[in-house]
Amino acid sequence: MKTPRAFFKPLAIGAPEPFKELPTRVERMIHFVPPHIEKMRAKVPDLIKKVDVVLGNLEDAIPADKKEEARAGFIQMAKDNDFGETGLWTRVNCLNSPWLLDDITEIVSQIGDKLDVIMLPKVEGPWDIHYLDQLLAQLEAKHNVKKPILIHAILETAEGVNNVEAICGASPRMHGISLGPADLAASRGMKTTRVGGGHPGYRVLSDMEEGKTRSIYQQDLWHFTIAKMVDACMAHGLKAFYGPFGDFADLEACEAQFQNSFLLGCMGAWSLHPTQIDIAKRVFSPEVDEVKMALRILEAMPDGTGAVMIDGKMQDDATWKQAKVIVDLAKQVAAKDPEMAEKYGLQA
Repeated sequence: MKTPRAFFKPLAIGAPEPFKELPTRVERMIHFVPPHIEKMRAKVPDLIKKVDVVLGNLEDAIPADKKEEARAGFIQMAKDNDFGETGLWTRVNCLNSPWLLDDITEIVSQIGDKLDVIMLPKVEGPWDIHYLDQLLAQLEAKHNVKKPILIHAILETAEGVNNVEAICGASPRMHGISLGPADLAASRGMKTTRVGGGHPGYRVLSDMEEGKTRSIYQQDLWHFTIAKMVDACMAHGLKAFYGPFGDFADLEACEAQFQNSFLLGCMGAWSLHPTQIDIAKRVFSPEVDEVKMALRILEAMPDGTGAVMIDGKMQDDATWKQAKVIVDLAKQVAAKDPEMAEKYGLQA
């Protein structure tokens, strides 16, 4: 563990200063794009208007013989588009793959100043973050990248879950963590082929009563892991995300899983299909009543000092800070979504 004085120092001469606070950005959904497919790249300009994060996927679901094509496609996709307030991310290949080093070096050298976040799969401990942290600093310095590229880890091995708190505290580059249920299920030896969600075999029964049929309740396989991930992220000021929900046809179950993760503290989820974008928008947007209350707090305390009473409740500098976060997020949502802007009362 680095000492406090050294923690926020650049790891290479000429690399940008690390963020001391994460940028406030709405990231309700991380939308995955397979960049080796030209017709999917052609949809990116419209996607930028609809989603909070566009992610070029280079890892799972990209065939081995298409890895280099996907990398080149992502770089071209980044060069061809202005992403504005929409985040530009990539999920690179895992650290023990033959493609990772070229993924990092080529992407940072060509589009380092446009890239916001690198999603790193199968993170098992802080040592994985330390490696990427140092490499990024060297490349940022070499290519005169002006802002630090953040790291988002995927929690998808048993060892990673065991080390999740150390992963969160490994670097000031850490943006957050996503749950990777499919690989995690395999790593744990779980008896499921589902990608996220509950399982009909994982259940509890109501008490046995003579002459009555017992009720069966399906349980959530991921409840404990999500809660553990959220605790680690929040303790370090990071964002926790639910990952993929693989059954594109079951929108009701997708919404239920997103809602469960939202209630547990997740800030967003992955969208692998266009039908999941609106679900994520609906679930992870700030609630209208919370935004309106936050606006009242900011109006009553313009400079954030002192204390006021609103509806019989005291508001002070601490609640002002909470209100500022909510309103900042709501403004970013409103800028992308005219319907939510009207509900919040934040029309331009």
